[in-house]
Amino acid sequence: MAGGMSAECPEPGPGGPQGQSPGPGRQCPPPTTPAPWSLPRWRAYVAAAVLCYINLLNYMNWFIIAGVLLDVQEVFQISDSHAGLLQTVFIGCLLLSAPVFGYLGDRYSRKTTMSFGILLWSGAGLSSSFISRRYSWLFFLSRGVVGTGSASYATIAPTVLGDLFVRDERTRVLAVFYIFIPVGSGLGYVLGSAVTTLTGNWRWALRIMPCLEAVALILLILLVPDPPRGAAETQGEGAVGGSRSSWCEDVRYLGKNWSFVWSTLGVTAMAFVTGALGFWAPKFLLEARVVHGLQPPCFQEPCSNPDSLIFGSLTIMTGVIGVILGAEAARRYKKVIPRAEPLICASSLLATAPCLYLALVLAPTTLLASYVFLGLGELLLSCNWAVVADILLSVVVPRCRGTAEALQITVGHILGDAGSPYLTGLISSVLRARRPDSYLQRFLSLQQSFLCCAFVIALGGGCFLLTALYLERDEARAWQPGTGTPDSKDVDSNDLERQGLLSGAAASTEEP
Repeated sequence: MAGGMSAECPEPGPGGPQGQSPGPGRQCPPPTTPAPWSLPRWRAYVAAAVLCYINLLNYMNWFIIAGVLLDVQEVFQISDSHAGLLQTVFIGCLLLSAPVFGYLGDRYSRKTTMSFGILLWSGAGLSSSFISRRYSWLFFLSRGVVGTGSASYATIAPTVLGDLFVRDERTRVLAVFYIFIPVGSGLGYVLGSAVTTLTGNWRWALRIMPCLEAVALILLILLVPDPPRGAAETQGEGAVGGSRSSWCEDVRYLGKNWSFVWSTLGVTAMAFVTGALGFWAPKFLLEARVVHGLQPPCFQEPCSNPDSLIFGSLTIMTGVIGVILGAEAARRYKKVIPRAEPLICASSLLATAPCLYLALVLAPTTLLASYVFLGLGELLLSCNWAVVADILLSVVVPRCRGTAEALQITVGHILGDAGSPYLTGLISSVLRARRPDSYLQRFLSLQQSFLCCAFVIALGGGCFLLTALYLERDEARAWQPGTGTPDSKDVDSNDLERQGLLSGAAASTEEP
């Protein structure tokens, strides 16, 4: 026992061994506890690398259709509003599935659940490449199945990383993991456009992805462990502090966690803008080039769209730099400013709003300035991806992090990118119907439908300011006894020890 104090065994009850008492003054035998779960550091980093690779493929699937959108519209003869519905179906199925996978991830094997999701989305993506133009409804349905598979991974993978790493190490690993959101999104555009140019058929872009995903599935099965929930915070012993709560109890707990609530609304604003931009920006930039006389209009497939490559490359570059800057700023400043993480998110979103507005209004006059402000807006937006994940992991107890991830994904997509591509396309179609049929008017309609994004992203900045008001309180509550985390009295004495969790056997030094 701590401090070298001894204790006497209590008198055993009637059911004690052989009905005998050890007598006064006898010391209790040391309690038997299960051996702590540990993992060599190199194994943890290999597992993180595999999860990052799968995250890359996951987000390539999200935006590969956007890279060949003009060809898809020509093949299936769909308008802007129906084209936006493609992404809405994808996100809608993802958000409906996320709570189910969050529930499974908190209670059953996370590796099995993620493996099932990869099989589901890769099979649906491959099948969709063989759908003929007569069955456009089936193509929409296949995108929904891809979204369902993606939900399993997006919900569970961050919680696995949260159970493998702690504190600054976790912040760095999450930064690398979330770098692959913009990188995967950008490569989705690039792959779709490049494969279409090389083969003359956009469908081959959907046939290449399953080969990469088969490799990912094998690596996941062989190299990624399934650590006990809360292993990082409890020195490998898993979550402690009471019986398994029900899903409704978890939801009630999260609903009272104001840091989680406000940060989720901030993520929703981010999702709204990234969904609309990610789906429509390549077409918007192509029509801007046509308006400037830099490219002829396209009336039949295959449509050559260099802006898919340009926008994809811009997304990759700004995403990598932005995620690294945001994570490093959070890691440095939260040591001196406890509320640094939500304040960084708020300031970056509030700065994104004017950049996005200027990118849109300057596009008809100077395309170069539009690209500059669009790139700056994407850079600021990308600063938040790793930081918001770290906020969730720090204010939510380990026993319901999967549910928290699922609810954040569900709310973010319901109010965010599930509807923003469709809403943007619908507004564009309504505005165009009232105007002369010309490329200039088509461009202006799409431009004006984008303007609501600048307002929404400013609201997201306000939500993160409110998150900062509750952050310290909710972090302290997440470490209270009986909440599925270590007893708060042990936090200080074990603080340094937790940082070395994955170095093999845990250190056994205690405070005097």
